[in-house]
Amino acid sequence: MSDTQVKQQNTAAFYGQAVASFAVALAAVAIGVFRLNADAWVRAFLGIAVLYLVTSAFTLSKVIRDRQEAGQIVSRVDQARLEKLLAEHDPFEKM
Repeated sequence: MSDTQVKQQNTAAFYGQAVASFAVALAAVAIGVFRLNADAWVRAFLGIAVLYLVTSAFTLSKVIRDRQEAGQIVSRVDQARLEKLLAEHDPFEKM
């Protein structure tokens, strides 16, 4: 059975770009809500809605990542079983 490590596919630059993009987008929305020409309760409602949207996005990304990782584990277990069967099989053995 092979003991290969799962390789990380994202580079540090991609990770940094994603974090910077998130920070810029969140700051732009926060400034937009703060500078909105509306009552304070409307701005507060929009601010809470943005925070709820951000937390929901993080939760969704975690659920998707967990499902993908679970699929990789099942795939690796199936691959290990197949490798074991192939290693034990003798094509010259009489039936």
